[in-house]
Amino acid sequence: MFFLTILLFSYSHMSQQIQKTTANGKEMVSNPKLELVQGTLNVVMKQNVTLSCLSEPGYPPVRYTLFKHNQQVSVFNRSDLSPALFTLTISSASDVGEYKCKAEYNNSSGGKYSNSLTFTLLEPISKPVLSSPTSQAKKGQNVTLSCFSENGSLPITYLFFKGTQNISPQKTMQKRKAAVIFLFINSLSDFGTYKCKANNSFPNITKYSNAFNFTLAAEERSHSQPLIISLGLILLLLIIGFALAIPFFLIPLYKAKKFKSSRPSTGLISRVNAEECENEVIYSEIGKFLSPPAVRQVCSGTGRGHLLTLLAEALSEIPPNPYLASSDSHTAKTAAG
Repeated sequence: MFFLTILLFSYSHMSQQIQKTTANGKEMVSNPKLELVQGTLNVVMKQNVTLSCLSEPGYPPVRYTLFKHNQQVSVFNRSDLSPALFTLTISSASDVGEYKCKAEYNNSSGGKYSNSLTFTLLEPISKPVLSSPTSQAKKGQNVTLSCFSENGSLPITYLFFKGTQNISPQKTMQKRKAAVIFLFINSLSDFGTYKCKANNSFPNITKYSNAFNFTLAAEERSHSQPLIISLGLILLLLIIGFALAIPFFLIPLYKAKKFKSSRPSTGLISRVNAEECENEVIYSEIGKFLSPPAVRQVCSGTGRGHLLTLLAEALSEIPPNPYLASSDSHTAKTAAG
């Protein structure tokens, strides 16, 4: 019984070995290995890449066939144990995708497939667009900003700026969706200029968006306008008041200070001038009754007493008026009668 069991096991093992052998007695090929030996899986237009396909162990000659999405691309026959090398040029978007290779003997009907490698085409980023659901805001309001680049291979990384300062961590989008940030309008300085930039795996390409500004809401402007107008009117009134104060207050004040600083000498001169003017008036009236020598004598005199003495002498020299004398005598007779 034990001997029969050993015979059955040996028969089964020999059957498996026979199934692995081709018609000419060679062992069937193993699954080949597909490797990238030149270039990268992320490719750009006009880029060259090289793939290596090798089945080991194997017995040459071996035929290697390269497929893209089950469509034959190229065939390479190897008469030694070295790998088959396939060089590709990425000339269009149809050249990227999944690749596999197949290894088989020339006269066999079977073969083995390798692992797959997938190429991704890198497209340069397009200029991103920065936008917001609202362009008007007021202090204390939450607003959103979104940055979106329509073209360019994924993933895309976005970064937001206010002026030249970044205002958020960078956001990497694995899907073609806009990156969004939330802002809180706390003061008037938050109404500055905003921008964003975008880049991807395409080498040495970074694009900046348009500029975006939030404006103060109309109701905020209406609240601030009366204050601005009031301040403007107050300033205008102050200017007008200062202009009116110059001729009515400042100039007289300046003259008063100037007069006060020269008061002792000016006062004496003013009194002398006033007395001289008064004397000139009196002398001119006296001159109507005095002869020129008498006038000269009055003008040369000094003091009020001397002036009164000369005036009395001048009046005594006036001849009596007949009319006045007759009028006086008539008055006297009437009083006596």
